[in-house]
Amino acid sequence: MIEIMYGHWLHCFDGAPERTLAEGETLFRRGDKVDRAFLVREGRISLRRALQDGGLLTLHSTGAGDLVAEASLFADRYHCDAMAGKATTVVWLPRAKLMAHLENAASSDQLLIKAFERTARELQTLRTRIEIMRLRKVADRLDAYLELYGPPEEGGWVRVADWIGVTPPALYRELAKRRTKNENAPS
Repeated sequence: MIEIMYGHWLHCFDGAPERTLAEGETLFRRGDKVDRAFLVREGRISLRRALQDGGLLTLHSTGAGDLVAEASLFADRYHCDAMAGKATTVVWLPRAKLMAHLENAASSDQLLIKAFERTARELQTLRTRIEIMRLRKVADRLDAYLELYGPPEEGGWVRVADWIGVTPPALYRELAKRRTKNENAPS
């Protein structure tokens, strides 16, 4: 988070409605409309994305004083599920109210809100990359990447290998296994 904006989150949420979640309870689901901004007062919220193989990819965990899914403030719908990792209390504001507060706080420097938006998106991408790189198998890393971003443009597999933290030869071996498996699959 941009340090200059940190104090604005806490001040902005003073007197905001509160919600308490039990461990495992969902705050929002992937595909839900982004109409609120949430701040964790105590506890932990994990941002997770279900993978096609049934696994879960944790994109980020937030703690006390953190905004939940701050990059989603600039999206129409959530791209992941938010679940309480333990008993958690959040406060919330309508998204429009928080955005107006940010715009007022940044009125002397309109670039500040744009910088926050860019930084929030970069942070979201970095968190996702870290979680993918934590997966042990090349196949799992590749599956997670493809689920989130789809296949690269022609010639882009070397960048995918770098992005998921494997060598190009390791990625090419995995791709070859998949081609062989698809060629041998019954029609």
